[in-house]
Amino acid sequence: MKPDSTPDRPWWTPATHADRRPILLARNRIQAGIRGWLAAEGFTEVDPAALATSPGNEAHLHGFRTDAIGNDGVARQMYLHTSPEFAMKKLLAAGETRIHAFSHVWRNRERGALHSPEFTMLEWYRVGEGYEVLMADSVTFLRLAAREAGARLLQFRDRTCDPFAEPERLSVAEAFRIRAGVDLLATINPDGTTDAARLGDALDGIGLRRAADDTWSDMLSRVLSEKVEPHLGQGRITILDHYPSAEAALARKVPGDARIAERFEVYACGVELANGFGELTDPAEQRRRFEAEMDEKERVYGLRYPLDEDFLAALALMPPAAGIAMGFDRVVMLATGAPRIDDVVWTPVP
Repeated sequence: MKPDSTPDRPWWTPATHADRRPILLARNRIQAGIRGWLAAEGFTEVDPAALATSPGNEAHLHGFRTDAIGNDGVARQMYLHTSPEFAMKKLLAAGETRIHAFSHVWRNRERGALHSPEFTMLEWYRVGEGYEVLMADSVTFLRLAAREAGARLLQFRDRTCDPFAEPERLSVAEAFRIRAGVDLLATINPDGTTDAARLGDALDGIGLRRAADDTWSDMLSRVLSEKVEPHLGQGRITILDHYPSAEAALARKVPGDARIAERFEVYACGVELANGFGELTDPAEQRRRFEAEMDEKERVYGLRYPLDEDFLAALALMPPAAGIAMGFDRVVMLATGAPRIDDVVWTPVP
């Protein structure tokens, strides 16, 4: 299914809409199927507010800022959330145990075939369960999406993936060794801090470009995007597990190894679809990580976002849990073979 929407033939013209409508109805079926599965598993659907005191505190995520003007005429700076995570974790602190949401979220500086400044995120949480359960949930949803779309394979451009095949699961360190010949763990100290000089030497050794001011994180992202990601989810789903703890600001560290964290991502057709955690619930540690992320944002972009103090306070009450965010529009894209995210959105962002 490849609808033809162009500036000369906008999505709202009857002919273009007729071309797009089969994909949009498939989207509805996929969403209804996932909702039904979650309800049968005892999940409660919630509807988090989009306005927040902080859009999120990851260095390279960019929010939309606005002013909320009170009855007294005084403006209060607020943001559209980049994820419903903070609000949903507050609900876990309040006593909810299995929740999910289909939330519209907003991310600035993101536009392309796989990115829209406004998109739909499916997020769900399980209290008292390990994060491996979320891996199984994700595979279930991709299989359900394919069935509802009448597809045997997931597809993005010329890449295909069989969601019904046994998924591949490997650690980030394994992926770096196999695809780039880089010993990633040798560049991470036992306490989880990183060694940029060692990783820089590794990049030089494989002929990968780097800038003089690249951080360890910059170099890791380059290896991941250029050497690793293109091979993920080819032929079957890939679950990329055990991210370095320095790249998992909201996840627990793996017991017994501070270098890595309970974070994984799900890939199909080389496309990242979901990001899951064993959730961090230590408010002091979370504050420290957020401050470090905001220091990096200020260094790179010259700005920082406020911390959500209510969220940090709620972490003290939040029970052990696992949580995950899935890009719902991307799932629909792959299930229908649509080449662009705008093709699977009822009313694309102008």
